Amino acid sequence: MMLTAYDPFAATNAAFRALDQLTGRSGTARQLSGMPMDAYRVGDKFVAHFDLPGVDPGSIDLSVEGTTLTVSAERSVPQLENAEWAVAERPYGAYTRQLVLGRSLDTDRLEASYHDGVLTVSIPVAEKARARKITVTRADVPAAVESRTIEGESGSAQGGTKAVES
Repeated sequence: MMLTAYDPFAATNAAFRALDQLTGRSGTARQLSGMPMDAYRVGDKFVAHFDLPGVDPGSIDLSVEGTTLTVSAERSVPQLENAEWAVAERPYGAYTRQLVLGRSLDTDRLEASYHDGVLTVSIPVAEKARARKITVTRADVPAAVESRTIEGESGSAQGGTKAVES
């Protein structure tokens, strides 16, 4: 199974952070730049945990297209009347993370849950990709192999020959 992550805005976000530091605006709310994740396989399941603190579960969107899992979520800026912000450092906004999954996962049976700011995605390994033990039987007597001629006539592979009439 292969996991890849891509953040097309990483360079832009770094530039905005540098600009904020230069202008002394480090105390302003900033756009979300990532979705920290842990991923592992346990038994016959692949599990991924995404940190999504403060996200409304209704804003979380999961989709699978081919072998790509896309996780999208949004954290809104609190709208408080008559509030004078002293510090607003918590990130807000919409963000997305994509994972390229191995073909050995059964994405039709994907399960997801959200608890305490963590989205957990569990995907079972497809039946055909699971490790299995193959039983080898003992054959004391080799099996007879039957041969066929081009015309479809049967003969025994144990020395049987057919007379040809002239």
